[in-house]
Parts: sequence; C-alpha cells; structure tokens
Amino acid sequence: MRAAIGTSDYHVSGETFINRHINLLFGGDTAVICGRFNGDDPYGKPLFVRRERLSGLDLLSFPFWTLWNRARHSTSRLPFGRGKRDLAAFLRDQRIDVILAEFGTQALALAPLANEVGVPIFTYYRGTDASKALQSPRIQAAYAKLMPRLAGVFSVSQFLLDNLARHGVRHRNAHVIPSGVDVRRFAPTEKVPLSCLAVGRFVEKKAPLTTLRSFAEATAQRPEARLDFIGDGPLLSPTQALAAELGVANRVTFHGSQPHDRVREILQRTQFFVQHSVTAADGNTEGLPTAIQEAMACGCITVSTRHAGIPEAIDEGETGFLVDEHDAAGFTRAIAAAFAVPDTSAMGSKARQVAEERFDNDVLLAKLEREIRRTLGQ
Repeated sequence: MRAAIGTSDYHVSGETFINRHINLLFGGDTAVICGRFNGDDPYGKPLFVRRERLSGLDLLSFPFWTLWNRARHSTSRLPFGRGKRDLAAFLRDQRIDVILAEFGTQALALAPLANEVGVPIFTYYRGTDASKALQSPRIQAAYAKLMPRLAGVFSVSQFLLDNLARHGVRHRNAHVIPSGVDVRRFAPTEKVPLSCLAVGRFVEKKAPLTTLRSFAEATAQRPEARLDFIGDGPLLSPTQALAAELGVANRVTFHGSQPHDRVREILQRTQFFVQHSVTAADGNTEGLPTAIQEAMACGCITVSTRHAGIPEAIDEGETGFLVDEHDAAGFTRAIAAAFAVPDTSAMGSKARQVAEERFDNDVLLAKLEREIRRTLGQ
C-alpha cells in the first residue's frame, strides 16, 4: 500500500513521529505532500510542495477562491487552479492508495481533493490542532465538515478526542495511537543521582519558570541536585535570569536546542524528568508529549501535571508524580517526593516497563497500518 504523508513543513528534524511515518509507514512506500519545503530531504521521497504552485492566473483568482472555499468548506486552505490540478496529477502519477494528513489542519487542505480523486484520507491529531485551533469558531465549523470526508481519525491521546467531541467534532472510526518511542534506542544507562532534565521549547504551555522555581525550592537542602534544560524559545532569557536571581545558576545548565541523539544521551543518564505542562492562554495544549514517553523508556521518574494526555502515560505513585496545572507549591512537593522515593531504581524500572508495553513505536506503527488496512478493507 502506497501512502502520501501530508504535513505543513518538510523536513523538521524534531517532528520524529512524522518523520517515522515518512520513512517507515507501509515499509517506506510513501510520498510527501507539504505546505513548505526547507530544502532538507533526508528520505529522498517523491515530494509535492503545495505553496509553490500559484501561477499568474491563480494569483488573480485567489480572492475568489478564498471566499468560495471559506463559504463551502469553512477554510481557505484548499489548493485551487493549477496547484489543485498538479496535486491531483501527483496523486495519480505516484499511484497513491491512501493519504495520512499529519495534523487536522492539514486534512482541511487535502480532504476535498482526496474525495474528488477517490483516494481515502485519514488524519492524525497531535496537540495544537485539537486545542488552540478549536478556539476559532471557523475551525470548529471546518472540522465538522471535514469529519464525513475522512476514512478515519487518529489521535495521540484520548484527551484530544474528548476535546474535539466537546466542540461537536466526532468521527465513528477514531483511534488513540500515541506517537511512541524507539525503546531499543531510548534505554536506561547508569543514572546520575539527583539529576533532573526538562526538554521542550521555552513557551507558556511548558511553564519553564515554574519548573525552575520548584526545582530551586525542592532542592534548597540538596546542593548536589542538578537541573538541565534542553530547548530554546521566548522564555529562555527570563528563565536564565530567574536562575541567577534564585542563586541556582551554578546548578542549572541551559543546553539550548539539541539534536535528538544528544537529548537521548542526556535522558539515559538522568534520574528525574520534570515538566510542568499547562494550558496556554490561547488554549494551546500538549497531546501526549513525546519527551515524556522517551523519558519513561530511559527509566526516568517523571514529575509533571494532570494535563492533556500526560495522565494517560504516568501512573501516579508508580512511574511518577502529577499535580494540577499551575500548582507551583504542589510541584515543589512532588519533586521533593520524587527525591525521597526509597527505591528510585525500582520506580525507574517500572517506568521503563510501561514504556515498553504502551509506547513501543514499532508496535504502534504496526497498529496504525493495521487500522488503515482494516478500514479500507471494509
């Protein structure tokens, strides 16, 4: 079976779940449809870039098609004119059997044409597309029109499917399949005692300032404790300034953005993974953070929040500790409780076991293929 993977930007090294689909879905028999191409194509797949297809005539007709598509589909994302004809030809020439649109917003652009040319299309909700995007009544309406056009829906967490349903967006063929982790590569090594790690962009929904402050408070009597941050973003400088203000700059390392292999190396020797995820003011949430799945595979004890799909991964008191969003005092207590676990090795081993059982991405990829084949067989 030959699949076209629809995504917004290609190639993005941090989008490991999308890259895995591009490289391995149905044995790697895939092509790529993207909105933007950054010039990096590590997989050498046949590639169609949607936003490179505006001819002079298309530019003239752009205002008409914008209004038409908004009226008919509640979105202006759809290809038209030469771009639409070229995409239809690409699907035909590549003999595409099925389209997997990564993110619901990509499905909005591709589903009507897929229906026209008779190619079944599925989508995969992962976070922002089923949280922040739903703050727009127009997106809610677009998603409602989208559902009947899809052969099926996948989501990284039940939380996101429930959030869609709260906005009247449902599909009878919906499945929860987390992004997963390569449990063969992400595996524990010898742990550095009292080592903590936070991975992710320095943005509101990751609450790095809360993570840092709670670490400083929880380890006031443990000067040997260390915290590593991996990532960058608008809150990086304020977080660095807070580390100096709290007097813990000598115990906190800011690595900036790092390659995936470097993240793995640090995770493998880290004892505690800390992430105070919250719902941002614009409604943006996690789906089920890949970093938490990777941390569990590396035998880390996780301290996080009851946010989005995180409670679907962490068994409280068994593989980690969770508090409510924005409960900074509770987060401090949770870090202290994690440090006080009598047998951290046993809890880390339990986290590893759960990751093997729930988040092995070879198993999850096979499940995704099986559900697609089952649906198309029907």
